[in-house]
Amino acid sequence: MSAVRIALLGLGEAGSEIARDLVAAGADVRGYDPLVDPPSDLPPGRARVVPPEGVEVRSDEADAVRDADLVLSVNSSHDAVLALVNARPALRPGTVWADLNAAAPAVKVALVAELADTGVPVVDVALMAVVPGNGMHTPQVVSGEGAVRYAGIFADLGVVVQVVNGPAGAASSRKLLRSVFWKGTAAAVVEAMQGAETAGLADWLREDIGREMARFGPATVDRMVAGSRQHARRRADEMAAAAEQLVGLGVEPRVAAAARDQLAELRDRPERWTLR
Repeated sequence: MSAVRIALLGLGEAGSEIARDLVAAGADVRGYDPLVDPPSDLPPGRARVVPPEGVEVRSDEADAVRDADLVLSVNSSHDAVLALVNARPALRPGTVWADLNAAAPAVKVALVAELADTGVPVVDVALMAVVPGNGMHTPQVVSGEGAVRYAGIFADLGVVVQVVNGPAGAASSRKLLRSVFWKGTAAAVVEAMQGAETAGLADWLREDIGREMARFGPATVDRMVAGSRQHARRRADEMAAAAEQLVGLGVEPRVAAAARDQLAELRDRPERWTLR
């Protein structure tokens, strides 16, 4: 049985780790990244990409996908549609197009529209953890027309993929709603720790946050939702005071001010909220 042929579009940090694992698992991997052979005037913060050993480097997106069974688009949400447009002339019916970018569900829907009537199914892949350190074993939730085939290909490579019902966009919707919490929490922790460092309370706050997060569970979510509604007036005043304190410590209260404003609106216009 011949090895599955997989094209990687994007060989940066995430793409390279996935490609390396795919090669080790026995897949026939080819790839393209414009920074493998970049122009001399790279923008600040960008560096030449060195493809992993075992990956056949192709000249452009179309060249990379022309003989692939599965395409993994691992570039960025901004480049997701462009990568597909560039690759489309060489895509064969039956090839599976999987978009792994953290893009809005509308972008995934746009990819489906681009490939309408081509015989190329789209898979919306939501990576639910960081790729560095996990590679192709990063937890994945997938949806869309090609989701079952995608999961089958990865199962043959030793990776379990969670398939959810729904079109392309359904998996990304889960990821991005989750990101509101996780990235929002990270932003709140960064802001609180900035203030704590200035106030000389960093060690205490780090321990306190750690203890609280260790107790976090579904019941905590329910208490947060119910408590925000029930105690909106008092909590809005509390967060106003917290924002003022951060200003005094030289920290811009982006998260604290947003929490203050959200609680104030929940206090003044509860009918606009659907919290249960």
